[in-house]
Amino acid sequence: MNNLSKILSIVSGVIGIVAVYFLTRIIMEGDSAIEASPELQNSLVSPYVAFARILLIITAALAILFSIWNLLRHPKQLKKTLISVAVLGVLLAISYALASGEAVTDVNGNVINGGEAGAVSKWVSTGIWYSVILGGIGLLFFLWDFIKSLVKG
Repeated sequence: MNNLSKILSIVSGVIGIVAVYFLTRIIMEGDSAIEASPELQNSLVSPYVAFARILLIITAALAILFSIWNLLRHPKQLKKTLISVAVLGVLLAISYALASGEAVTDVNGNVINGGEAGAVSKWVSTGIWYSVILGGIGLLFFLWDFIKSLVKG
């Protein structure tokens, strides 16, 4: 076992011990006591949530940092990545062009609460179209691969 592996094992163990400590404190107090007392919530649950949030931020930052570092070390991969990001950007632009910025209505035609026409509605519609386009492309590749395997086999 090399030094990095030992360090990661120790860090994982410390994180696990801290998490078990918080969880044990919460279980010992019980749900009803925590729900009844805002002070107890702040002293037990809030630190646990803050700990989880800090771990999430550190993990995301490390993942982004190492991804960028790896891309900078391999220029061919960087080129492929930039082309892929450009294609996703084009698909996002197409989705935005297809999106409607109109108000969101219910079955009776009444505008739902928070569904007014505008930028938010436009971006929600863009997200839906983006998902549809990417899902369609994924389905086409899946079908293409399935048909190729039927022809070969």
